[in-house]
Amino acid sequence: MKKAIILLSGGLDSSTTLYYAKNKGYDCHALIFDYGQRHKREISSAVVQAKRLKVPYEIIKIKLPWKGSSLLDKKAKVPTNRKMKGIPSTYVPARNTIFLSFALSYAEAIGARVIFIGANAIDFSGYPDCRPKFYEAFQKVIKEGTKAQKIKVLTPLIDLSKAEIIKLAIKLKVPLDLTWSCYMGGKKPCGICDSCKLREKGFAGLSSFEP
Repeated sequence: MKKAIILLSGGLDSSTTLYYAKNKGYDCHALIFDYGQRHKREISSAVVQAKRLKVPYEIIKIKLPWKGSSLLDKKAKVPTNRKMKGIPSTYVPARNTIFLSFALSYAEAIGARVIFIGANAIDFSGYPDCRPKFYEAFQKVIKEGTKAQKIKVLTPLIDLSKAEIIKLAIKLKVPLDLTWSCYMGGKKPCGICDSCKLREKGFAGLSSFEP
C-alpha cells in the first residue's frame, strides 16, 4: 500500500483531505502541529479524526517566538466580519512552508511518496501559501533539495469552493460535527472570524447542489 503524509489540522479542509486520501487507498500518516496557535482546540479535533480512521499520527510542537500573526499573538486582534480582500493578520509567516518541510522530512524517512495538504485557493482568506504557484514552487524544492526527489505534494481541494468541499466531505462521510474551523480560542465557534464565515458560506452554498 502506498504511504502518504497528511497535514492534519482538524479543520474542515484537512479532515476532508484525510478521508480523501484514505478513500484513494493510501496508508496515511498524519502530522498535527502545535505551533502556539490561539485556537488549540483544533489539535484535539485532529487527534479525534486520526483515531477514528486508525491513522497513526505525530503531534509536532514548535515555537515561533517572533509571532507575526494574530493567531500567535494573543494581544493582537483577530479580524472579524472582514470582507475577503488582502492578506489578513491571521496569516502566519511561512506556515505552510514550515509544515511542508516537516512533512517532506517525514516522507523521506518512512519512504512515503505523497504529501497531502488541504490547501484551497477559491474560498480562502487570501494567504499566499494556499495558491497553486506556491505548490508548484515547492515541488521544485523537493526535486532539487531531497534524496528522494520524486515525492509529490497533492492538493485535491485547491480548486474547489467551500460548498464543493463540504459536498465531497459528506460523500466521504467525514464527521463534520467533529471538525473545528474557528480562529478564536474559545470553546464554541465565534461565527464572525474569516474561517467561521467561510465555513458558513460553504454550508449556505450547498443549496445550489442537487441532492
